[in-house]
Amino acid sequence: MTRRNRDLHGSAPDKSAVALLLIDVINDLDFPEAESMLPRAMSMAQQIAGLKRRARENDVPIIYVNDNFGRWRSDLLAQVEHCLRDGVRGKPIVQSLRPEEDDYFVLKPKHSGFFSTTLDTLLEYLEVKTLILTGIATNICVLFTANDAYMRDFKLVVPQDCVASNTPEECDYALDQMQKILKADIRPADELCFDELKK
Repeated sequence: MTRRNRDLHGSAPDKSAVALLLIDVINDLDFPEAESMLPRAMSMAQQIAGLKRRARENDVPIIYVNDNFGRWRSDLLAQVEHCLRDGVRGKPIVQSLRPEEDDYFVLKPKHSGFFSTTLDTLLEYLEVKTLILTGIATNICVLFTANDAYMRDFKLVVPQDCVASNTPEECDYALDQMQKILKADIRPADELCFDELKK
C-alpha cells in the first residue's frame, strides 16, 4: 500500500519508485514555430492525459516542471489562467492537461528541470528511482532534463508519443539520442506497465 502525504490531505503519494514529469505543458506556445508544432502537440497532450490518468490510478506522483517564461513572479496557477483566458495558441493543450489539486509543481528558470529548482529535493523525498518524462520540446527541455536525470542515476522512460518538437525530425533525433546514450525506454505510452516500472 502506498503511503499518502499528510501535508496534502491524503491525496498525493508520499513515496513512489516512479514519478511522471510533465515538462512545459502549461505553455501558451507563443513562438514562431509553434503553429507547425500544434498538431503534434495536440496529439501529445491526448497521450499524456491518458498516461496521467493511469499514473494516478497506480499511485504514481505527477510533477509539473514548467518554465517561468522569464516571469520571476509567476506561478503555476497564473500561467494556467493566462493560457485558458487569453486566447493563446496553447489553450487546448492546457485544457487537456490542467493540473489537479494534488499534483506537484516545480518552476524552472532554464531548460533543465533540475537547474536551480527544488526537483532534486522533491524526488529524494519521494524516493523516486524511475522518471517518466513527457512534454515540450523533445530536443530542448525534455532532453536537457533527461541528461541531468541520467547523471543522477535515474532510470529514464520517455514515451515517444508523449513528447513534441517543432519538427518531427528534431523529435526523432532527440528520442534516438536519449535511447542510445541515456538508455531511455521510448516505448509508446500504452505499452508502459506501471507495475513493471515500480520494480
